[in-house]
This record gives sequence, C-alpha cells and structure tokens, in this order.
Amino acid sequence: MGADKPMDIFKGWNSYVDKITENWNGLVSDSDTVVVNGDISWAMSLESTEKDFSFINSELKGNKIFIKGNHDYWWNTKSKMDAFLQEKGFDRIKVLNNNAYLADGISVCGTRGWINDDTAPFDAKLLNREAGRLEMSAREGQKLGGKLIAFLHYPPIFGSEKNDYMLDVMKKYGINRCYYGHVHGAAVKKAFNGEYDGIDFRITSCDCVGFTPVSVE
Repeated sequence: MGADKPMDIFKGWNSYVDKITENWNGLVSDSDTVVVNGDISWAMSLESTEKDFSFINSELKGNKIFIKGNHDYWWNTKSKMDAFLQEKGFDRIKVLNNNAYLADGISVCGTRGWINDDTAPFDAKLLNREAGRLEMSAREGQKLGGKLIAFLHYPPIFGSEKNDYMLDVMKKYGINRCYYGHVHGAAVKKAFNGEYDGIDFRITSCDCVGFTPVSVE
C-alpha cells in the first residue's frame, strides 16, 4: 500500500486495495479469523508499518494472524511486535512466531519457510531453522487442542521441487492441510494445489485467488 512501492505497477494488481476490501468484507465477519501468509507491508522498520497495519486492523473485518513473508523486513521479535501492536491499538492483529493460536477449533501453526534447495550451506541452515520453527509452532498447537493446520509463506511443493524439511514436520504432527503464498504471476503454473502424501496444499497469494480470502472452514 505504501506510496514508495505501489503494488499496482505489477500486472493484474490494478485497484488491488479496492478489490481486497470489497471481497474480504463481503465474505469475512467480525467474528472470523483470517491468516495473512506474509508479504504484508513494504515497510523497512516496524514503526513504518503503521499506515498499512491501521488499514488492515480497522478497514478489514475479522481477526488477523500475520505470518512472515520474504519481503517483510519490518519483522522483529515477537515481544517487540506484540508491544507495538498494543501501543498502536491494533487489537485485531496477532503475529505467528514460534507459537500457535486457536481459532474456531483450528490450531493455527506455521512459519515463513524457505526455498526447496539445501545444496548451499546458507540455505540448509535456514531450512533447518524454519523446520524447527514449524515444529515449535505445531507443538504449541497441539497443546491448544484444535485441529492442526499449517500456514506457510514459501510453497513446500513447487514444480518438481519438494521441501522435505517442512513435509517431514507436517507428517510428524499429523497435519493434513497446508496453505501458502509467495507465488505470483506466471509462476503460479508451478504452484501445487491438491493432495500430496496425505496433505492437501492450497495457494492463497492475492493475485492467484482473485484478491479473495480462501475459506479454510
């Protein structure tokens, strides 16, 4: 939404704020919970998210749970993000970071994820770290007693690539549904929608779903 990096410069993103607002508020009630799978704001610092967060908190119905995307450079420690949200009165936004939330019988767990390639030491380190974060989140979700559903930013399956780090955690905790984002434009051809190894995968990137929230339950 920021003026410095408007999304409508990209093909198919014209009037995206109006589309999101109309479609979101046409489907979502104030008692619903919506998980936002990352790439939420172009802001480079937490303090600079205020305009975007204010819109999401007040203009879009329901409770929102944020997951980190690869462009969310403002992301910080959970304690700092929670303090910022409280200070600004953004009472309808929560952040998912090594924890879980119970919403309508669903234990919402997840993390950012990473690319499906561990040949470079840097990528292998991040994959292990993100798998650990997903496991911590799933473990917390188990304690809440709801049905575990995973929400990621990066796709665990993309074309012929598989992220076994994420898939192994989901199988370990009996997670059979996963929603993800990250993929846009022509790349959606490689996005996997459907069942793989007992897990149902769905893409939720705005331009891939017509700027309309995807129903989980």
